Amino acid sequence: MKRTVQMLVGVAMAMALSGAATGTAPMATPAVAATEVSAAAALPKRGQTSTDVKALQQRLVRAKMLDAQYVTSYFGPLTAAAVQRFQRTYGLPQTGAVDQKTWSTLVAKTGTITVPGKPKGIDSRCMVTGRALCVDKTKDKLHYMKAGKVVRTLDARFGCAATRTREGKFSVLWKSRNHVSTIYHTPMPYAMFFSGGQAVHYSPDFAARGYAGCSHGCVNIRDKAGIRWIFDQMRVGDRVVVYRS
Repeated sequence: MKRTVQMLVGVAMAMALSGAATGTAPMATPAVAATEVSAAAALPKRGQTSTDVKALQQRLVRAKMLDAQYVTSYFGPLTAAAVQRFQRTYGLPQTGAVDQKTWSTLVAKTGTITVPGKPKGIDSRCMVTGRALCVDKTKDKLHYMKAGKVVRTLDARFGCAATRTREGKFSVLWKSRNHVSTIYHTPMPYAMFFSGGQAVHYSPDFAARGYAGCSHGCVNIRDKAGIRWIFDQMRVGDRVVVYRS
């Protein structure tokens, strides 16, 4: 046993050194929380996007009421129709809504289901089926997320004391690739506006001075190539969440 442990440690160290030497080590992203057993999940409602909805959909798939491609974490008309089919099959009121009787019957018929939790440190409002910018003011990070997974993480800087970056749930209102501030006459490339004049954008000042400076309320990004890539992925209407973890 001792020899096996020593061999495993040696292999892990060799892999780590290999990644460091070649520069190919993957970029770190927030770890995914331990899986959640969905038997005691809250009763999801139509219009919600959550892990509870995902648990419901996975159970409906196991019950052969829903195709696996529709496990999206969003409770829309297809999920409601699948719930209604399940209710009809098992003699329940055919409402398409998940009440306690429907949920208990579904659990009894489908057994144990596990659902991956959200990445650590990520606000639950970022867990949408589409794209989202998840901005953590505590850790000075911007996470580009897609379908509830962190795809890319960049350093972020925020507003000064007198011009604080607003916190809350927003959406991309409009985009401007080569924007220049009409107030401060400073460049704001790859700007994605989410609240009045506040936007996520590349900041030459942040790139040059780092955290020695601050913004006038915008979310500054210093990785130009990174924010350009994210700018090209995001669409008007996509979710933006600014929070403290």
